[in-house]
Amino acid sequence: MENQNVIYGINGPVVTVKNARSFSMMEMVFVGHERLVGEIIGINDKFTTIQVYEETTGLTLGEPIYGTGSPMNVTLGPGIMSNIFDGIERPLKEIAKESGTFINRGSTASALDEEKLWDVTLKVQVGDTLKSGDVYAEVPETLSVLHKCMLTPLIPTATVTKVMPNGQYKVHDTVVEVEDANGKKHELTLCQRWPIRNARPVSKRTTSTVPLITGQRIQDALFPITKGGTACIPGAFGSGKTMTQHQLAKWCDADIIIYVGCGERGNEMTQVLEEFAELIDPRTNRLLTDRTVLIANTSNMPVAAREASIYTGITLAEYYRDMGYHVAMMADSTSRWAEALREMSGRLEEMPGDEGYPAYLASRVADFYERAGRVICNGHDGREGALTAIGAVSPPGGDISEPVSQATLRIVKVFWKLDYDLSYKRHFPAINWLDSYSLYQDKIDKFIDHEVSSEFSKNRQEAMSLLQEESALQEI
Repeated sequence: MENQNVIYGINGPVVTVKNARSFSMMEMVFVGHERLVGEIIGINDKFTTIQVYEETTGLTLGEPIYGTGSPMNVTLGPGIMSNIFDGIERPLKEIAKESGTFINRGSTASALDEEKLWDVTLKVQVGDTLKSGDVYAEVPETLSVLHKCMLTPLIPTATVTKVMPNGQYKVHDTVVEVEDANGKKHELTLCQRWPIRNARPVSKRTTSTVPLITGQRIQDALFPITKGGTACIPGAFGSGKTMTQHQLAKWCDADIIIYVGCGERGNEMTQVLEEFAELIDPRTNRLLTDRTVLIANTSNMPVAAREASIYTGITLAEYYRDMGYHVAMMADSTSRWAEALREMSGRLEEMPGDEGYPAYLASRVADFYERAGRVICNGHDGREGALTAIGAVSPPGGDISEPVSQATLRIVKVFWKLDYDLSYKRHFPAINWLDSYSLYQDKIDKFIDHEVSSEFSKNRQEAMSLLQEESALQEI
């Protein structure tokens, strides 16, 4: 039967289809003969609107649209660590082998290496009852990370009916078979898929009082962040946002680092790749890349994929959090992400809000940061995990009264304000100690006074009063 769903209109990365009845909202689709990745973002009685995550140059009217029946999702399994992905989880190293320096449109490279054999240790037996989040297999993913294969949240409970012996398996090999409460059988492999726009469920959210040690004295002593907290780093061009995030990624005491370069310059991402490949992890004396994932979506890549890259990053971070790890995610920068939202909104002819940003900007920013936190993970063992989200904001001219900065400030609890004058004096990190603040301060003071030294909070307050006095004296 001939495909009746064909391209009716093309406006940059936005494609419309007329009289389509088979698509659902947020469904992932393939566009045109080259099968470009897209997502349904609007449906009405006449037209279906598709956001295409690749360059649409050369697409013509009448080319077919193929539905997948599932939302935009990522593959989660062994092989994510140490990898470099683009905004929709395509592995850039594999694409480079296929097509050289530039990404071919419609690339079909699998997110995970499907041929690599992993050493698998099974953790269940026939007859065991599993609930979502329970670990059924363990894989040494790198020398620093033990990967835990968990029952997907899509299966609430299941009974184990078959277990393969310990040994070497590929990511798509079946290692366990289960039967759910409805009698339906499921084959469990080493990987699972999850929609990027849906937060992964947890058993319980808890309040964190344990500080994330960043390795930067001004942040740890004066403006600390908890494990599972949220922070933003606003600053003008050249004030050191990217440098500050690099330092956090290198030296903070998180178990896993997810670094998302969202709309930044290509040379900055190259610098990250080169530096991280050489750095030795102070915790393990092995390569830092053993516990780092990089998502590179530079400013010259398609704008729609830039919007998706933040969600891809936070979904990978949630997956490792569910294993019981503490994950720190760096988003550099959420302003470029917001600009992608603005461009897509303009293409869709939506009513603009403040400074042309869409009216839903604040809710999208809140949705992103609300996925951070310290949690009791799903599963019988009650393991704890935490996800810390740290986003850079690039306000034009350093003016934080603009919409992205204000929407971010309303939701995050730590504000590390970068000062261009300090960076001009080569004072790094260029955090202004009068404009910055941390709303976690009281909780962390109690923790450190109890665990480290009863003098800590008193000394910190004394240091802050001295810095304020210095500022007053400089004005005289």
